[in-house]
Amino acid sequence: MAQVSDIVAAAQSIWPSELADEWDRPGLITGLYSAPVTKVLLAVDLTIELMHDAVADGFDMVITHHPFLLKVPYELRQDSGKGAVLSTAIREDIALFSAHTNADVVEKGVSDVLAKTLGLLNAKPLVPTLGEKVGHGRIAELPQPMTLLDFSRMVARTLSATAGGVRIAGNAESMVTRVALCGGAGDAFIAAALEASADVYVTSDLRHHPVQDALQQARAASKEFALVDISHWAAESLWLSVAAAQLSEAVSDVKFVVSDLRTDPWDFAVTQ
Repeated sequence: MAQVSDIVAAAQSIWPSELADEWDRPGLITGLYSAPVTKVLLAVDLTIELMHDAVADGFDMVITHHPFLLKVPYELRQDSGKGAVLSTAIREDIALFSAHTNADVVEKGVSDVLAKTLGLLNAKPLVPTLGEKVGHGRIAELPQPMTLLDFSRMVARTLSATAGGVRIAGNAESMVTRVALCGGAGDAFIAAALEASADVYVTSDLRHHPVQDALQQARAASKEFALVDISHWAAESLWLSVAAAQLSEAVSDVKFVVSDLRTDPWDFAVTQ
C-alpha cells in the first residue's frame, strides 16, 4: 500500500520544491510520512468545507495549490479559522500537502495549463526562472487574431462562472494575437507582458493603480494594450485535473480525486 512518503516523492519529482519562490511555503503541512494512503483529494484552497468533504468521503490526504500556512498565524486555536481546519486534519489523520509556485512555473503547471486550455500556441514562460521551459506566466499566440471583445468572451466561456466574472481594460475592437498570462495573482508581471509586446495580459486580482499605470504607459509608447482580470480560483482550478493525472501515473495504486467544491470567495455581484 502507498504511503504519504510516496505521494510526496511523486509531487517532488513533478513540482520540485527548489523551483518555488523564496517566500513560498509548499510541501507537507501535517501528517506522517509512513501513513497509508488510498485516496487523495485535490483542490485550490484548503477550507473547513473541504475538510468536511475529505472526512465524509474517507480521504487520507488533501493536496491543495495554496499553502495553508503561508502567512503563519499567531495562534491556531481550534475555534479559529485555520485552527479548525488543522485540528480536523490531525484528529482525522488526514495528511495536508501543497504545491504552489513550484507548480506555477513548470510545464503542465498552472499557467501552462491555462494557456493550453485557452488554445494558445507556442507557449513559453513570460518570466523564465530556469532555462527556457521553467518560469512564471506564459507568452503565447492565438491561432487566429480576434478582437479583444471576442477574446474576452472566449476566456469567459473557458473558465468556470464566478460572481466576479471577467473584467476587461482596453479597446473592445483592438486586435489580439499575442497573449501574456499568469495563473493566480500576477500584477507583478504586467511590465514583463508589456516588454514582451503582448496585446493583452490575462491574470487575476488586478488592482486599480497597476492597471491604470500600465494602460497609461502603453498609450505613452503608442502601443495598444489590454488587461483581462479573471477569477483566481477559476484560473487555477483548471490545473487540478492535470495534476491528478500526473500523480495517478506516478502512484497508480492511489485514487486521486479533484474536488467539485467551489472555493472562489465571492458569492454575488450587483449593478445599479
